[in-house]
Amino acid sequence: MREIIFDTETTGLDPRTGHRLVEIGCIELIDRRESGRTFHAYFHPERDMPAEAEAVHGLSIQFLSDKPLFAARVDELLDFLGDAPMVAHNAAFDFGFVNAELARVGRPPLDMARMCCTVQMARKLHPGAKHSLDALCTRYGIDRSHRVKHGALLDAELLAHLYIEMTGGRQIGLGLAADPTAAARGAAPAPARSVAPTRPFREPRPHGATPAELARHAEFVATLNQPLWHDSP
Repeated sequence: MREIIFDTETTGLDPRTGHRLVEIGCIELIDRRESGRTFHAYFHPERDMPAEAEAVHGLSIQFLSDKPLFAARVDELLDFLGDAPMVAHNAAFDFGFVNAELARVGRPPLDMARMCCTVQMARKLHPGAKHSLDALCTRYGIDRSHRVKHGALLDAELLAHLYIEMTGGRQIGLGLAADPTAAARGAAPAPARSVAPTRPFREPRPHGATPAELARHAEFVATLNQPLWHDSP
């Protein structure tokens, strides 16, 4: 089971108004465990960086001025993503920006059926609670003390830990679940399958007490001082 946890940083909130992708961070999970493989890239946005966006992620246009365009690394990104399900926090936002960049370079969009949104998962698991990444990390005891500003790879790492906890924790890797994607989809787990016995059949052993054993038991009970299972005299 291969999954990609990812996060993006952008120049704003809506790619339809000209805002661009400036950073993406991806982490590979295999059977709900980090494999150690990641993809991380900064991109030149070919526009200015609004002050409010820079205040969130700290990426200035000066820092990004020597970074490649999205087109220069699109093949590498798509090779890393493969056809795996993709998990993001507020996933429609991240999918929207990645697909807008893909459209600019004439590539087909990511299939939205691949999308898994941890915000939607959190709303089902914790209705009425705060569903920000910070709030959920606090709820699940995930250390985020090193997170000063948003960063795509850092946030993807936090989200990977959060996603594992939200879908059953580390024990999900033991293979006890019949369908490891059921928790992510909010579906009920598949019923357990019976296992055919491998030992030879044995006749049940007699368990009734013999007359001699009953007599010894009566002698023992007679030595007790008002046992509770006898009626009081």
